[in-house]
Amino acid sequence: MNACLRWFASMLGVAVCVGAGVSPARAQVQEEQQHVVTLAELNKQTARHAETRQANEDAVWHLLSSDEGQKALKSANVDYQRVDKAIAQLSDEELARLADRSRKAESDFAAGLISAKTLAYIILATVVIVVIIVLV
Repeated sequence: MNACLRWFASMLGVAVCVGAGVSPARAQVQEEQQHVVTLAELNKQTARHAETRQANEDAVWHLLSSDEGQKALKSANVDYQRVDKAIAQLSDEELARLADRSRKAESDFAAGLISAKTLAYIILATVVIVVIIVLV
């Protein structure tokens, strides 16, 4: 009986040790599975970033594709394809600044605050800035 009691006590001790060792391991695995930022949030942030960049590119292209923009490109003898490639190479910050300037120029022109000639100069400056940024 004494041997049976010892055997039972040692098995109980082994079970307690194994249980104590498994609990922290389970907690650690659960902590590793719970990330600070979920995959869905990362996907949303990436999609938002891509949408913002696309909107900025559209703003610049809207200005350059206008009648005044086309005239300015032709008068500067600048290839449309070259400008297209240059805009794609701009950093997000550079593109955002250029898009803001493009939107402001278009709204000022629409409000009658600037003339068509001034808008053409702004467009030429935009094209020059794009080409210079890409070359540097």
